[in-house]
Parts: sequence; C-alpha cells; structure tokens
Amino acid sequence: MAAMATAVAALRRRGGLFRWRARAPAGCVRSAAQAAAGLQDYDLLVIGGGSGGLACAKEAAQLGRNVAVVDYVDPSPRGTRWGLGGTCVNVGCIPKKLMHQAALLGSMIRDACHYGWEVAEPVPHDWKKMAEAVQNYVKSLNWGHLMQLRDKKVKYFNIKASFVNEHTIRGVTNGGKETLISADQIVIATGGRPKYPMHIEGALEYGITSDDIFWLKESPGKTLVVGASYVALECAGFLAGLGLDSTVMMRSIPLRGFDQQMASLVTEHMAAHGTRFLRGCTPLCVRKLPDSRLQVTWKDHASGREDTGTFDTVLWAIGRVPETASLNLEKAGVSVNPSSQKIPVDARETTSVPHIYAIGDVAEGRPELTPTAILAGKLLARRLFGKSSVLMDYDNVPTTVFTPLEYGCVGLSEEEAVARHGEEHIEVYHAYYKPLEFTVAERDASQCYIKMVCLREPPQPVVGLHFLGPSAGEVMQGFALGIKCGASYAQLMQTVGIHPTCAEEVAKLHISKRSGQDPTVTGC
Repeated sequence: MAAMATAVAALRRRGGLFRWRARAPAGCVRSAAQAAAGLQDYDLLVIGGGSGGLACAKEAAQLGRNVAVVDYVDPSPRGTRWGLGGTCVNVGCIPKKLMHQAALLGSMIRDACHYGWEVAEPVPHDWKKMAEAVQNYVKSLNWGHLMQLRDKKVKYFNIKASFVNEHTIRGVTNGGKETLISADQIVIATGGRPKYPMHIEGALEYGITSDDIFWLKESPGKTLVVGASYVALECAGFLAGLGLDSTVMMRSIPLRGFDQQMASLVTEHMAAHGTRFLRGCTPLCVRKLPDSRLQVTWKDHASGREDTGTFDTVLWAIGRVPETASLNLEKAGVSVNPSSQKIPVDARETTSVPHIYAIGDVAEGRPELTPTAILAGKLLARRLFGKSSVLMDYDNVPTTVFTPLEYGCVGLSEEEAVARHGEEHIEVYHAYYKPLEFTVAERDASQCYIKMVCLREPPQPVVGLHFLGPSAGEVMQGFALGIKCGASYAQLMQTVGIHPTCAEEVAKLHISKRSGQDPTVTGC
C-alpha cells in the first residue's frame, strides 16, 4: 500500500491525474496508472458525514461535480455506535431536543389538572419506551441521509480516513480493507467528540458522555453531570424533568461565553426545579461499589474539604475535542493549532493548503453549531463550483440552550458589548415577565427575563438580544433576522407585538437598566 501511495503521489506531481480528467468525461475508463494504483478520483472529497460535510457534498453534486463522502465513527469508550449524520443527528441536537420535549411534557401533565384535565397522580415515565422511540427516529435520519447521497449520486465510503499526501487519503474499513481516494478539492468536516478527564481515576472506566446518554436502553437513574457547558445543563435539565435525581458539578461559571446574567438565571431556575448544584467543586476519583453504583469523591475548593456521593451514572460534559489526531494532517501539510487541535482557516474556510478546507466544529474560531456548519458547507461548494463569491458571515449567529427554561440569544452579551463599546455607550433594556400559560397553572416565572443590548446613540442599533422563557428558539429566530439586517431599538418599538405571546414582550421593552426602575411587567 505504501508503494501504491508513492506511485499515486508521483503521478499527481507530474499532473497526470489532472490531465486525465481534463480529457476524459465522467464515467470513462481510468488511465492504466490509476487503475494499477487502485485509485478512485473525484472533484471533491468530503471527510466527515456530519451536517456540514453532507451539506457541502450535496451542494457540489447538484452543481454537477463528482463527489465522495467518507465517514467513520469510532465507538465511544462505552461502546456506543451510530450511523451517518454526525453529532447533531445521532448524539446531539436531535435526540437532545426530543428528550427535552419529553421533560416538558411532564411539566404540561402537571399543569393539566389546573386546566380541568383529570390526570391521575403520579404519572410515571418509561425511559426505555422514550429511548426506543428517539433512537428509532435517529436511525430513520441515518437512512434518509444515505438515500439523499444516493439520489444525488454522491459516493459514500464508510471508512476511516487519513492523508497520504495533499490530494490523497487512505481509507480503512472496519474489517481492515484499504482504499485510496484522490480529489482536486478536499473538505475536512470531522467535527469533535466529548472529552474525558483522563487524569481522574475511574473516569474512563465508569463514566459516560453525551455520546452515550441518548443511546442508553435503561434509565441512567441518579446522575452526576460534571461540567458547566450547555451540554451539561441541557442533559441535567431533561433528566430532572423526567423525574430523575440530577446533580451538576461545576468547577467555575456556568455557560462560559454566554451572557452571565442570563446564565445565572438559567441555573437559578434549574435549582428551584429539582437540579442540585455543587459549585466550585472538582471530582477526584470514581470508584465502582459492590452494588454497581458509583462512588464519586470530589474537592470543594471553597472549604478545601473532600466529600463523597453515590450515583448510578456519571456523565462527563467538560468540553469537546476536534477529530483531527488520526487524520495525519502533517502528510498533507495542513497546519493545526497545537493547543486546541483545531484547524486554522481563513474567511474562505481555506486551511494552510490552498485546495484543502475545513468547516464546522473542527475549524478554529467557528461557532460549534450545526446551522453554521451547514450554511458554511453550502457556500463553500458554491464558491468552488458555482462561480459564487459569497462568504459565510459568522456575526450575529442565533442559538438556543434547551434547558428546562430555554435561553435564546443573538449578538453580543452585555459583557461583550461593554468590553467592545464601553459602558457609557451601551443602553440595556430589560424586563421580567410572566407567560400567560404559567398563570392558571400557577407556575413560577421568577426567571422569565428578556434584555436587549443597544448602542446608546440614536437610533440605538441592537447589538444583542437575550430571551429566557418558553419556546426561546422559536422566538429568537425571527428577531435574529431583524438584528442581522441592522434593526434598531427605535424600529423594534414601532413593531406591533402578537398578543398574547411571550415574543411580544421583546417589542414592549422600555425600561433601561440605567434608569434603575423596576423591570417587572404587570398587566397586558
């Protein structure tokens, strides 16, 4: 195989592969040198079958190019496997939102009696039934992605890829069979995987991550979630919402990178509704007890003391690492940030090698969000093959954290706005509000809160919007368009709200933090 790779590299250096494609239409018999090398050659090769990679591949195929996708999922340390579609489809957005919805339904069932529904208490939850339904839906998405690639005539290889040179990768199947694939343009879209704290005794042997939680056949039971990321809070939130004992252990602040006032309200709501928080604590070791439960020892940094607790499951949610280590990027000349292991790219998603690109979570400085990877992939394909020059705009990307009380945002946090523009140039309008749906059921609305961060100079352009409440994602999507288009506070105040909704509260914001007035909304 090494000799074959050398022959392919030599052929490419002489330009033979490019000359062959230039004079031979698609589907013609390949040159003898290529056939001898066992090489499969494409216009575009996408490494990674997640949302961004698939979007790029399908767009290029629609533009008439010969495209291949290679994708391979190493099982998690727990042994969890999944199919085509990447993190979002299999172990991220999709199963997370469905389990979040399951938890919300539990809250609605408790509300129902206030609205006249006769619901027998208690209402038990069947994890196994929920998990099977969620997993079956995910599998249907895996199949759907395969069919879409087939329909668009994109060649799919279920192989683990590593670079041989700047135009060629070697792919190895689960059974050890090797394939060489070459392409004019290559896109790296391999995403990332959850971190394990390898320095903690028992972490790898006994813990799980978000790669596993959605594929458990049985309930995780009493669960310790270690981490303060959105993944940690979302998982702890839906577990508590399903009636499970849920504890979050945080070393420092929650939702780093998000607006910290909003992050505090998120955790306050979770704490008030069943989630326990161990703040300023770090785990020291995990041991398995004779009854198969897990004993966790941790250090409380405020007191300096050690403490222990017993759990059925320990879920690590301490961050993610990009999938670059096994790609042999050095053989292609692709630079990697040694500290983050991510791939630096320019505004055109180009790496240090002009015909190799990186999109999505694996690229340095990009939001780790599915929709940004999808749009970046489509725009990249159009630039490569569709005579487009449109670049991905990473400013004002909206997102939502699907905690029990959802948090949606777009633009700058209050901290970022102050750091960028100065406190004297910022005006923050805010309000606490009570969703109408909460009134009859007498639900707690203490943390339902909105704030709009504006520049102070008229017409006060909106630079950030933060919404904590029901259906935050649905609310934020429309406002994100307005802010993307340069909406000002003055324009929003001229926008008629839809009554009665939570979203209309955004169009009614009139109290500034600077004024010191009570921001609690009363009446209609």
